[in-house]
Amino acid sequence: MNPTAIAEALQHGPTAQHIGDEELPWVPSRSDDGELKVVTARVKEGLWVVRTRWPGGVELQTHKHTGPVYAFTLSGAWGYRESEYMNTAGSYLYEPAGSIHTLYVPDSNTEMTDVWFAIWGANLNMDADGNIDSVTDAESVLDFYRRACAEVGVDDPPVLTD
Repeated sequence: MNPTAIAEALQHGPTAQHIGDEELPWVPSRSDDGELKVVTARVKEGLWVVRTRWPGGVELQTHKHTGPVYAFTLSGAWGYRESEYMNTAGSYLYEPAGSIHTLYVPDSNTEMTDVWFAIWGANLNMDADGNIDSVTDAESVLDFYRRACAEVGVDDPPVLTD
């Protein structure tokens, strides 16, 4: 690419996109006592970014990730039944593709656990025998979120999509 074309591309390149926290409503989660916001659902890329909040005592279905996951804990505490560490406010967690775990929030939590997740690929949700029970991915979480938002009176939440 010649210098003129590079300068032109830099002048007219994509701009950043911003969504204020108040623009995306919290909706009840599918299968637990928590709630979530879908910030990004890039179906073609297989990326979904969610912010979740759970009270103490929540346990999610055991699941396997087909891609990597990055998590940052804003408040509260949570862990995996299969691990000894506990994620607390300020904790950062990386999960490699292929990881299998059961997320839980301790009963002793005195505040909501608030976590931001960037997930590539799908969650393969497993039954007690290790069989795949359901699949959650960018497309399914976006569809769920849009329906749940409509139920609370927000017809077109400004989720970043493809």
